[in-house]
Amino acid sequence: MNRTDRLYALVEELRAVAPRPRSARWLAERFEVSSRTIERDLSALQQSGVPIYAEPGRTGGYVLDKEQTLPPLTITPAEATALAVGLHALDGTPFAGAARSALQKVLAVMPARERAATGEFADRVHVLARDERRATVPRVLQDALASRRVLRLSYEDREGVASERLVEPLGFLGGEQWYLIAWCRLREAVRGFRMDRIQAVRALDETAPPRRIDRTELDALGWELIGLEGFADLVDALPGKSGGTS
Repeated sequence: MNRTDRLYALVEELRAVAPRPRSARWLAERFEVSSRTIERDLSALQQSGVPIYAEPGRTGGYVLDKEQTLPPLTITPAEATALAVGLHALDGTPFAGAARSALQKVLAVMPARERAATGEFADRVHVLARDERRATVPRVLQDALASRRVLRLSYEDREGVASERLVEPLGFLGGEQWYLIAWCRLREAVRGFRMDRIQAVRALDETAPPRRIDRTELDALGWELIGLEGFADLVDALPGKSGGTS
């Protein structure tokens, strides 16, 4: 890692754990350099205006003051390119549009030099196209899940039989195909609606009552269901967040 990348990484490391401190020794081991090098780097950051201060004591170290104005979030060209590659994998999922918007925001806050380097790096990365493009997922499905709006679906089952359904969206199930998991008022049960078989969808003004999903009752087509609890744990571990489950 060159010095410029290490300076960026030091800020992000201290940002992630603030207001907890990191000692120079800990940072030196993390970045595989000497403590003296870390101290020189931190001094350079302080002189450039980054709000880093030393906290004395046995458990002290260097702390980033997030209450003060910080430089823009620093993303390396490799990290930005990794996000772009991941975006391709989200084509045809409920999150493709949101991922594209997030990537645009990341590129917008990157310094011009790093943004240009990202373009050069990305030009050397190629992604194999799928044999078949997945069907586009209507944005209304994602919005309805977030706001718990009841949906009216025009749906065609595997036999080609069309029906109209009022459903309460509960979640998404994804893999080779993506499904809307919802409480079907016609069947009075939880059902999975394959995205590419939804012919039309409209959100109603009605708010759906709260319901819980028992994953053991879902047919995962032979695949193990994996949730995003790890992401929630990551959020809870951030400073200022409290853990616990409801």
